[in-house]
Amino acid sequence: MITKLVILDRDGTINHDSDEYVKTAQEWTPMPGALEAIARLNHAGWHVVVASNQSGLGRGLFDVAALNAMHAKMHKMLSAVGGRVDAVFFCPHSPDENCSCRKPASGLFEQIGERYGMDLKGVPAVGDHLRDLQAAIAVGCEPHLVMTGKGAQYKGQSNLPKDFPANTQAHLDLSAFVDWLLLKTQAAAKSSAKATQTSHSAGSSA
Repeated sequence: MITKLVILDRDGTINHDSDEYVKTAQEWTPMPGALEAIARLNHAGWHVVVASNQSGLGRGLFDVAALNAMHAKMHKMLSAVGGRVDAVFFCPHSPDENCSCRKPASGLFEQIGERYGMDLKGVPAVGDHLRDLQAAIAVGCEPHLVMTGKGAQYKGQSNLPKDFPANTQAHLDLSAFVDWLLLKTQAAAKSSAKATQTSHSAGSSA
């Protein structure tokens, strides 16, 4: 069973977003350092999945073959830097279809939980938009905002708007989030090892 999972948004988090939608593999370009950040997660034992709204499908702007080509490019570029995304979960619907999987609804996250047979409570979820984090906290994920894509508007602000989840942590970009997460887990591992060592010492003296 997977114990170390990170859920990432796609557009604006991993790759550059566009107001005109990312419609082709040629238009899909990674953020600086984003693919390497995913590889660093993988090398530290983390599994990575993507949860992404792709309403361009529902709007007729591109088809599933084009979406698959984008993801094939992403997987190939990730492989070149030693990284991997286990799976891409996407919502194909337009906003007026009122589906249960388009973020801020939590359907994509519920699908991820079902696929991996795990409770998502405390699982880090990263996105550049409020709706990414709203969907994440609905299933108990730990919300993280990256200040790239739509999140760039919050750069330099001391506080996020009040409609963001109270426990949201903000990071400059995906690479900065990974720095934070790996530092946190390393510190937790050292603390656990120290506590175990102390326990063994106490047992010996007894």
